[in-house]
Amino acid sequence: MRWLLIGSLVLFLLCGGFLLTPSPVDSKAWVAPKPPAMTGAYAPNEILRQAELLALGQVYGPEDTTVGADGVLYAGTQDGKIIRVYPDGTVDTWLETGGRPLGMVMDEQGNLLVADSGKGLLSISPEGDTTLLTREAAGTPFRFTDDVIVAADGRIYFTDASSRFGQQDYLLDLLEMRPHGRLLRYNPKTRRTEVLVANLHFPNGVAVSPEGDYVLVNETWKYRILKHWIAGPKAGRTEVFADNLPGFPDNLAVDSAGRYWVAFPSLRNPQIDAMHTRPWLKNLVAKLPDSVKPKPEEYGLVVAFDATGEALVSLHDTTGKHLQEITSVNPHQGNLYFGSLHNDRIGKLSLQAIPEIGKRTE
Repeated sequence: MRWLLIGSLVLFLLCGGFLLTPSPVDSKAWVAPKPPAMTGAYAPNEILRQAELLALGQVYGPEDTTVGADGVLYAGTQDGKIIRVYPDGTVDTWLETGGRPLGMVMDEQGNLLVADSGKGLLSISPEGDTTLLTREAAGTPFRFTDDVIVAADGRIYFTDASSRFGQQDYLLDLLEMRPHGRLLRYNPKTRRTEVLVANLHFPNGVAVSPEGDYVLVNETWKYRILKHWIAGPKAGRTEVFADNLPGFPDNLAVDSAGRYWVAFPSLRNPQIDAMHTRPWLKNLVAKLPDSVKPKPEEYGLVVAFDATGEALVSLHDTTGKHLQEITSVNPHQGNLYFGSLHNDRIGKLSLQAIPEIGKRTE
């Protein structure tokens, strides 16, 4: 009986301490829409299992990729490296940023532009010299520089997913469900950084339309893609491009046929959707160790949308054994390249392997 009483006292103290410990988040309630049916363009298939695997076992967390004019593939890794994959399959480490390189793209001068989550927006010359372009806007430093793209006029569009939480704490940003993110634009000529859209719920991937009249940006936590007009009579307006998506949209890219390819690292999680209506519960969950917080299902998913926001085709790996947690999809010369936040490989799939697209190339 004595040991039972002592055990009960210890348990009471532990529970009391947990409940009294301040939460790292101040959660807000949100009612998630009912998930769309996985039918039609979203119907499961196993097309992603046909992808060739590059740098298998030689890379960890190649979140985004881009291909240079010489055919060399670049990717940023979890440990802060930027690796190169040559056409013959050889892999080497080019340099280290000292942060966490996420989105990346080549500019017209052959410089690699990198959205480094901790460092800011970087420009890396072909010789490997790194220049910090910008790390704050409107007096607020970037905490989670995420994705980047260059428009035809040379201006750079990028996202700061959260001004409150860094890359390691993205789950806290999800639980808090407050609009800490921004869509930004950097002008290399004036070296000025401006905020185009503020108060976004984890803005992630970004893409400029082929005509250069609008920018698409994923608002990940709200399962939607926004369209922000940058030219024409609607310039400055923001509207919804695609809503109630089947998962958490990450990076996106547009091909020369005008299709927008969107990577989904995870399907919708019923537990998270249910918790969003109970801020007190989210505040408690935020205090738990990461090992017991909700985790993404092992699944591979990419969806292509047309210019009106309608889903055209989806690519799946329903087991996630071949490709999972896909965070980027980049079209290049008839192929799609897939990055991942934690996986040890980069996927490469020919557009000809997709029945709905057939022999049409990008």
